[in-house]
Amino acid sequence: MNYQHKELANEKWFEYSLIEQMANIGAEIGRAINWRRKNNLEYSKKAFFRGLELLSLTIDDPKNKNHRLKELCRLYEVLGDYFFGKNEYNSNNVFFEKYFYQFNYATRNKYNRV
Repeated sequence: MNYQHKELANEKWFEYSLIEQMANIGAEIGRAINWRRKNNLEYSKKAFFRGLELLSLTIDDPKNKNHRLKELCRLYEVLGDYFFGKNEYNSNNVFFEKYFYQFNYATRNKYNRV
């Protein structure tokens, strides 16, 4: 696979906690949403696929297999449905911003950057 995040694809990603992984995924999805709002669909699509790449790495992380796999796989499905599907789950920008905000906040708090 040709990774955008080459330095993370070689097991470094697995060193991050799930919260840190989700915060990074949320940053890319947030960029996708912001570019979509600005009607720049090319940049939105690129950010979306970077976010999906990170989510795929998170799904592949052995520490997430037992307790979070179902949620991570559902998130992958819902994101795809929202950005490129029929939005059968009735998702919206605010939902994703709120969902990922908690991970960003927790990560920033962990490093005392609040």
